[in-house]
Amino acid sequence: MSTKVILLHGAIGAADQLLPIKVELEKRGATCFPFEFSGHGKTPVSQAGFGIQQFASQLKDFILNNNLQQAHVFGYSMGGYVALYLAAIEPNLIGNIATLGTKFNWNPETALKESKMLNAEQIELKVPKFAETLAARHGAGNWKDILKRTAQMMIDLGNNNFLNDILLQSIENKTMLGLADNDNMVSYEETKHVFNQLKNKHFYMLPNTKHPIETVNVALLGQLLIDFCKS
Repeated sequence: MSTKVILLHGAIGAADQLLPIKVELEKRGATCFPFEFSGHGKTPVSQAGFGIQQFASQLKDFILNNNLQQAHVFGYSMGGYVALYLAAIEPNLIGNIATLGTKFNWNPETALKESKMLNAEQIELKVPKFAETLAARHGAGNWKDILKRTAQMMIDLGNNNFLNDILLQSIENKTMLGLADNDNMVSYEETKHVFNQLKNKHFYMLPNTKHPIETVNVALLGQLLIDFCKS
């Protein structure tokens, strides 16, 4: 029986960004299930709302509807946060959890800093290529709305960080926290703090890598993930 792995994208991302990782893992014998959160890519915004709790609920439904209980999860950035939150509130639903570049240190100051980077007008003015990428990924009429919703989600996280120490300490799943060595959004210190709260934990760092998933050495990450999922 092949190893089942659910792939979760990051904030303002989409499932197709994880296609290279899917290909790599499936070359190594896994079966992958990319999942796209509502309001991202080609998936419409859910009437239930836009945020970590809603995304976790959507992931739970996806797992149950596709008979993927105990499948392993790889969550990039926000995807890792959602996976850990779901593991805490729904024990025994998923298997091993691997994250990469997940930001855990949310408070009003960090949330304000991160949310300011999602100003659509400034992105169009200063990094038009990125604006074009976002428009292609989410649709020309949708990408600005997604930025606005994500910025508000960050503010909400700053006021109420769901993954507090008590919740993290309750997670029984085997976890592997990953960090890019040149990540300018996520610090080693915040990752180490979460690592110290977890019971069954591992850590890896990707060399010569920045926060964007496109900078990842896919072959290296694929080997790390498949070894972890089979361990």
